[in-house]
Amino acid sequence: MRTLSSLPARRRLLAPVALVAAGTLLLSACGSDDGGSGEGGGGANAEAPLFDQLPAEVQESGVLRVGTNAAYAPMEYVEGDDIVGVDPDLGAALGEQLGVEFEFTNAPFDSLLTSLSSGRLDVVMSAMSDTAERQETVDFVDYFNSGTSILVAAGNPEGIQTLDDLCGKTIALQKATTMEEIAEAQKERCATEGLGELTVNTYENDTDALLQVRQGRAVADLNDFPVAAYNAQNSEGAYEVVGEMTDAGPFGIAVPKEDTQLRDAIAAALDAIIADGSYAEVLEKWNVSAGAVEAAEINGGS
Repeated sequence: MRTLSSLPARRRLLAPVALVAAGTLLLSACGSDDGGSGEGGGGANAEAPLFDQLPAEVQESGVLRVGTNAAYAPMEYVEGDDIVGVDPDLGAALGEQLGVEFEFTNAPFDSLLTSLSSGRLDVVMSAMSDTAERQETVDFVDYFNSGTSILVAAGNPEGIQTLDDLCGKTIALQKATTMEEIAEAQKERCATEGLGELTVNTYENDTDALLQVRQGRAVADLNDFPVAAYNAQNSEGAYEVVGEMTDAGPFGIAVPKEDTQLRDAIAAALDAIIADGSYAEVLEKWNVSAGAVEAAEINGGS
């Protein structure tokens, strides 16, 4: 993996994002109104290629308030006082095109869309699956392809290879995710087919779910493929990924449905970083190039 310092000078903004406490969500909607000169406020760069496509209020603030749940390496996680990972690096690259800073705030995953709808956030960028259900309240700019993987203890003591192999056993996963929906559907299948009861235990974050597998309280954790692979590779031999990836679908940047101008500006920025190669650089840096998209798509999930 290349270090950040090995990237070209134009990528220097891909520095770790300073950690913003979850409590900031309660205050971020109450910022002061300093007016604006029309040239971009705060740290805005009005000369950026796509600055003019942003809504006026974003131009004036110079910041996009981005919600994330930073316990999902390599997509986003806390390292010291910083939020690092694929999403913060892509956010920095998008920000270069748009001329504003992507300010990441760490918060529980199941609170992110609520904070977006209440105006405490401008967007959500948190390895969030674009689904038809979520599209009822938000729009997505799809930026990465993922799917479901099964993560088990090293050596695979239960011989797990498929979702059906989980029947009659206990699994652990992060709540309010598409993994929970997949697990509940599998639980119903296990019962209908007489394969044994599947017990699904959910946790506030994926770190807690993984701990259950490590401690033998669960036989597996369902996870998105880049996260499962990263956890296995960096677990000092504690975990391994088994079986084939299933339920492939895109991750999307969530934007309020009414904010089509912001949505389209982010989509244009994504197309720009795909074209100039900086998108591929970020994915290569984090060893997740297999999830690359060829172009931005709006609400491509199902």
